[in-house]
Amino acid sequence: MDRRQTGVRARGDSIVLDFSYMGQRCRETLRVKPTKTAIKEASRKREAILYQIAMGTFDYAHHFPTSKNALKFGRNKGALVTVEEQLKQWIKKTEKRCQHSTIRDYNSAIYYHLIPAFGDLTLDEFNVSYVYEWLDELSISNKRINNVLGPLRQALQDAFYDGLIDQNPMDRFRYLSPETREPQPFNLDEIDRILAQLDDQCRNLIQFAFWSGLRTSELIALRWQDVDLTGGRVHVRKAIVRRREKSTKTASGLRSVDLQPSALAALEAQLPHTGKLTRVFHDPTTNKPWAGDHIIRKRVWIPALEAAGVSYRNPYQTRHTFASYHLSQGRNPLWVAQQMGHKDWGMIRKTYGRWITE
Repeated sequence: MDRRQTGVRARGDSIVLDFSYMGQRCRETLRVKPTKTAIKEASRKREAILYQIAMGTFDYAHHFPTSKNALKFGRNKGALVTVEEQLKQWIKKTEKRCQHSTIRDYNSAIYYHLIPAFGDLTLDEFNVSYVYEWLDELSISNKRINNVLGPLRQALQDAFYDGLIDQNPMDRFRYLSPETREPQPFNLDEIDRILAQLDDQCRNLIQFAFWSGLRTSELIALRWQDVDLTGGRVHVRKAIVRRREKSTKTASGLRSVDLQPSALAALEAQLPHTGKLTRVFHDPTTNKPWAGDHIIRKRVWIPALEAAGVSYRNPYQTRHTFASYHLSQGRNPLWVAQQMGHKDWGMIRKTYGRWITE
């Protein structure tokens, strides 16, 4: 076989393919030993590539996902770059033109907030709905949130200019008013009215949310093996964030939660539905575990509040409701902190101080 004429040649313990694409010569290495069989397979691969190029269907990243040319020629370049990589590239360029104090603030936002929240997403996966989900669990001021999101918006704008994405998803984000976001808990009448609009599994889910203090991401990750109905406790070990199961946010987030009567009743009512399955709460329309809290917000939460005539507040307010109710009933702030997964009651005092009784 004339390997050079066919564009396939052996080089050491690998095989090199040689072809032209978009007017440029491309060489790609296959990390396989150049046996006769391997060379024949490589020749077939090259023929398939040439055919796809001729037909206009060639996808560089599909054939050579780790190649630098995949990013250069790729149709979906945003699938090859993560948010973390884009942020790091942006801050590296920005360091040259900003003051040290500004860069320090940017680095704080990037490494303390943005990378932990969104870093593992590729640019084409990221969308603004993830930002709104993330906001639900923050207790910092609106001003600080806007400052944190600044580097993300600018890094994604660079990605847009570089042709990695078709538009900047942060253009659809509405910056928050500067006043601090205060908890807006529901009262008992509102809770009853909301639950009255829900049936079976959806009612069980929302009732448990109000009376357990768990984050929505923790609710949908809850497994029956972590539920002790006899002992009246659940063990919080996992959370589902952006469709991926992860450990809880902090060491203190790994905790045991005492089941209040209404929370226990919700689990007992849920048992016939999913007791023989792994996850506790399922989407009744699909008979599968909830894929994310955004679906709960859209399909369950918003319709229930509208039907109940209750002013809209995000689902995270169920957690605020749990805290404010128990504090107003005289429960020890340390107990509330432990139930909610805070390492001490400093956050409780800061966020819910007006509900703490003397």
